[in-house]
Amino acid sequence: AMVGIVVTFRLGLWQLSRVDEKEAQQAAMDAREQLPAIPPAALVAAREPAQVESLLHRAVHLDGQWLPDATVFLDNRQMQGRPGFWVLTPLRLPGEQGVVLVQRGWAPRDFQERTRLPDVVTPAGNVQIHGHVAAAVARLYEFAPAGEGEGASRIRQNLALAAYGAEIGLPLLPLVVVQTGGASDGLQRDWAPADSGVDKHYGYAFQWFGLSGLVFILYVWFQFVRRALSRRHPSPATGG
Repeated sequence: AMVGIVVTFRLGLWQLSRVDEKEAQQAAMDAREQLPAIPPAALVAAREPAQVESLLHRAVHLDGQWLPDATVFLDNRQMQGRPGFWVLTPLRLPGEQGVVLVQRGWAPRDFQERTRLPDVVTPAGNVQIHGHVAAAVARLYEFAPAGEGEGASRIRQNLALAAYGAEIGLPLLPLVVVQTGGASDGLQRDWAPADSGVDKHYGYAFQWFGLSGLVFILYVWFQFVRRALSRRHPSPATGG
């Protein structure tokens, strides 16, 4: 009983320490979002994971040209409780700086014809966008990987940067820009704030502390209270 109480109590404390870690990460992310926008050159120079990590959540302003033929639609994404698509299009940066994948916005899906793509306007020529840096496109659980021939579909469940860049033959930067701003081009951009996950750890901590308390209560009941009651009210079978 003592081992169970100590172990479960320590696990509860560990979950509270995870809360502190997640809150510190959230504070750091919020602070980065308030920093001045990074220059495009810094974005292009980020080739290693450590360099990308240093740019995460930073604002960025980019000029370039859309590559609409490489647009993909990620299915089963929600915005304000409505299901639809995240629309992603590569943006070719000026000169030979490379190509960055942009998560342009969200569009609703057609429930009458599920394979029908939403009407999205992709301006030709030079465009300017504002956004923030992400390491990758957020993934959803996938029951099975895309089968043979499904990789060419414009409607997908998930998207891996390296594999997608090889598929379309473009030198994609190892990061994603999430476009921000008001609705335009048939897309909405009311992105939900990142969930730090502290509520989950509070829930786990409550469960561990509750289990610790339950073990203590059961120990006291069976070792002291129940014995005291049996001595005070012996059963007939014991000759009382």
